[in-house]
Amino acid sequence: MLYVFLSICCSVIVSVMLKLARRYQIDIYQAITWNYSIAILLTWFFFKPQLQGLQNAPYVNYLVLGVLLPFLFVIIAFSVRITGIVRTDIAQRLSLFIPVVASFLLFSEQLSAGKIAGIVLAFTAIGFSIPQQDKNNYHRTPAKGWLYLLLVFAGMGVIDILFKQIAAFKEVPYTTSLLLVYIVSFVFAIIGLVYRFATKRSVFSWPHIMFGWILGVANFGNILFYLKAHRALSVTPSAVFAAMNIGVIVLGSLVGLFVFKEKLSLLNKIGIGVAIVAIVAIYYVV
Repeated sequence: MLYVFLSICCSVIVSVMLKLARRYQIDIYQAITWNYSIAILLTWFFFKPQLQGLQNAPYVNYLVLGVLLPFLFVIIAFSVRITGIVRTDIAQRLSLFIPVVASFLLFSEQLSAGKIAGIVLAFTAIGFSIPQQDKNNYHRTPAKGWLYLLLVFAGMGVIDILFKQIAAFKEVPYTTSLLLVYIVSFVFAIIGLVYRFATKRSVFSWPHIMFGWILGVANFGNILFYLKAHRALSVTPSAVFAAMNIGVIVLGSLVGLFVFKEKLSLLNKIGIGVAIVAIVAIYYVV
C-alpha cells in the first residue's frame, strides 16, 4: 500500500498545480505538453529502460494511452469551462466504477464478502464526498457539456484499465512501457501545441514551460507509483483502483480544507470518514 499512498500524494499535487494554474493564468495546454518532456527525461535518467526485445510489446496499449492522456487533459479543461468544476469532478470520481468492474470481468479477480464490502464503502464515500451544487447558482448542463462529462468518465476508466494491463505485461519492464507511453503522449501533444502556435492560440513563454516541467515531475511520480502498486498487488487490482480513488478524495479534501480554505458540508465530512474505513477494509482484504 506504500506505492498507492505515494501515487495518491503525487496525484493530489497535480490537482493542486492545475488549480494554481488557473489562478496564475498559466496556459494549461502548453504546461500539459511540456510535462511529458520532463517525464521522459526522468524515466530515462532514473531507470535507464531497455529498448531491446520489444517485438511483443503491447503497442496498441501504448498508442491508445499516448493519445488518451493529453486528449483527456484537454477534455477536462473543456468540461470545467462548460459544466463547471463540480460536475467534472463527479465524472472523474465515478469513473472508478469502470476499472473495478473490469477487475472481475477482465482480470479474473475472485469476489469475496470482504472485497464487496470494501467496494461498497468506497462508492458510498465517493457519493458523500461529491461537492453539493449551490441551488442559487444551479444551471442546466448543455448537451455538449454532457458529452464532455461522458468522455471524462469513460476516459479515466479506460486509462486505469490500460495501465493495469501494462503493469501485468511481464515481457516488457514497466519502466520501458512508461517511457514509450510518455513519448507517444509528448508527440501527440507537441503536434497540437505547434498547431496552437500557428493559429496564435498559444504564445511561447518560459513560465508556462517551467510550470509544465514541475507538473511533469508530479505526474511522473503519480503514474510510476501507480504501476508499481499494480505490480505489487497484481492479484487484487480492485484494491488499487478503489484505494487510489478514495485516497485522492481524502487527501484532496484535506488539502482543500486547510490550504485553500474550501468549505466541506456535513455529507462531505461523513464521506471522508467512510473513505478511511473503506481504505482500512480494502487493506486488510489484501
